[in-house]
Amino acid sequence: MSEQRRILYGLDDVPKPFPKALGLGIQHVLTMFGATVAVPLLLAGAMEMTAQETSVLVAAAMLAAGVATLLQVNLGTRLPLVQGMSFAFLGPFFAIIGTISGRGGDPATIMTYIAGAIILGSFVEMFVGFSGLIGKIQNVLTPVVIGPVIALIGLALFGAGAPMAGENWLLSGIVIVSIFYLTLVLGRKKPMISVFSILMSVAIAYGVAVILTVTGVYGATTPGAVDFSPIADADFIRTGLIFPWGLPRFDLGFFLAVMAAYLASLIESYGDYHAVNQAAKGPELTEKQVSRGIGMEGVGCFFAGMFGGLANTSYTENIGLVGLTGVASRYVVNIGAVVLIFLGIFGKFGGAVATIPSPIVGGLYTALFGLIAAIGISNTAKADLSSIRNMMIIGFILFMGLSVPAYFQGLEAAGITFAPSWPQWLAEIVSTIGQTSMAVAAILGLILDNVIPGTPEERGISPKSTEKLISEKDRC
Repeated sequence: MSEQRRILYGLDDVPKPFPKALGLGIQHVLTMFGATVAVPLLLAGAMEMTAQETSVLVAAAMLAAGVATLLQVNLGTRLPLVQGMSFAFLGPFFAIIGTISGRGGDPATIMTYIAGAIILGSFVEMFVGFSGLIGKIQNVLTPVVIGPVIALIGLALFGAGAPMAGENWLLSGIVIVSIFYLTLVLGRKKPMISVFSILMSVAIAYGVAVILTVTGVYGATTPGAVDFSPIADADFIRTGLIFPWGLPRFDLGFFLAVMAAYLASLIESYGDYHAVNQAAKGPELTEKQVSRGIGMEGVGCFFAGMFGGLANTSYTENIGLVGLTGVASRYVVNIGAVVLIFLGIFGKFGGAVATIPSPIVGGLYTALFGLIAAIGISNTAKADLSSIRNMMIIGFILFMGLSVPAYFQGLEAAGITFAPSWPQWLAEIVSTIGQTSMAVAAILGLILDNVIPGTPEERGISPKSTEKLISEKDRC
């Protein structure tokens, strides 16, 4: 079998000297920066926020992500998981924006309702986690389901890959080629280069973008041009970090709609835990570890609501980074979390990072998201892949995980209301779940894998199947 990726820094390792660890932490921030900024920017546009209000929302998202990451890495799963904004919440948030805007509410009022829904949902997520309820799912969630769910975490994000990279193929191409060359070619001879392959690739492409912008080759409206205005517009130090939009407001309908997103996010995080643990070559996850992780995500979401940001989940992008670089150190991710908090408080520094053109971020996505899909596919190796039962289930939920969201998105694009005779809150819940690939795959997989007869060995949950997987990896 082919050579497996070596872990250069394990969970408890501390890269030295400190500048090396700092660079690795910043690399995590750069990897997740695009998605972290994209969600608040999408919502800010929908709310017609001013530039100042938008900067507050972006900074609040950074601060919340940093705090949530510290909680997850040190008190939750204790895995190298970066927390950040979840796209699963966009549907309910847009619904809240539309409703409150229709009542004449301004952006600050809308954000108080969003904060209220996030905080209420966070208590539910804390209960599901800390009560141990989520840990019991491991008895019914087998590799037949986990593998496709993890794969869809990467595959479902295809819309953020080439479309963003295609805004400027020169810059995104530099990132892609650099990542492959530094990681898989030059990195084989000099492992330290592969460790910093993402950071170096971004720096090379960014340098080219700056030169082409300063020399006038790229005009202000050219995709890939570096816009330095975020640095000038940002405050040096933010004040009023707690409830910057005002005290939260609570609405039952908004809460129920957001709970659908919490369900999708919870399922995604469950898959992320297994994906990053496999990428880090950690010991098998325990029920307590999974329960703590979900519970701590709930705590992180509570702080997100308090800081005026948006709900957090585990970030897929950074799992790909762990698998690509072989750096699974908690210490490194903790440094990244501190950098995120710094970005959320010191506006000028965050403004500087915000100047990275989107095609460069798109190049990162195209290189990393596919790796997540590959990790998911490899996770199915615990199950019997010669079984027609397993192959039909895996194939069906993979296909439906991509097809069902396309159906719901088609309805939305055509302006067609899903199930107009249903109560609005129920239709929104079903629609939110239906637009989330991981949720569709997990729900269908749980039903099929636990209803259709199959032996423990066939499903990959017996000690023999685990021992077989380990022995096969040992021979690689």
